[in-house]
Amino acid sequence: MQAYVTSFGVGFVTGMRSMTACAALSWAASDGRTRGELIPNGTGARTLATAAALAEMAGDKMPFAPDRRISPSFAFRLAIGAIGGWALAGRHASPEIGALSGVAGAVVGTIIGRSARGSDSQTNSGRAKGLVEDAVAAGLATLVVASAEHHHSAFPPVR
Repeated sequence: MQAYVTSFGVGFVTGMRSMTACAALSWAASDGRTRGELIPNGTGARTLATAAALAEMAGDKMPFAPDRRISPSFAFRLAIGAIGGWALAGRHASPEIGALSGVAGAVVGTIIGRSARGSDSQTNSGRAKGLVEDAVAAGLATLVVASAEHHHSAFPPVR
């Protein structure tokens, strides 16, 4: 059951900040906490994913930032949620159910994140809510990675 909670958790993070979830997955892969070799785990991948997460957090406060519920953005979140849920499902868990848990988490994270944030990101209050959402997404991503079980991987853990 814990494996599916972890899968749901990475999906939830994806619904809030999709690139934060990608960065978390890359860091988890570097520590041998993901299934298979699908998630890039090298220093360059972690650096790029972390930079993209920070850029997304900054861009989210801009007036041109799209709503996370529009089709391309929502579809991307569902895909990342599925991949992340699959990758973080425990050794003895079904990767397919992990993927579905990740999708469910992405749906819930998208809806709750948008609802908590509100529609006005251009006021000081809206930007403050966005910063809180950034902190929650980063903190939850850290917890998800820490709670993910170690998998046997072809790659040794990078420290």
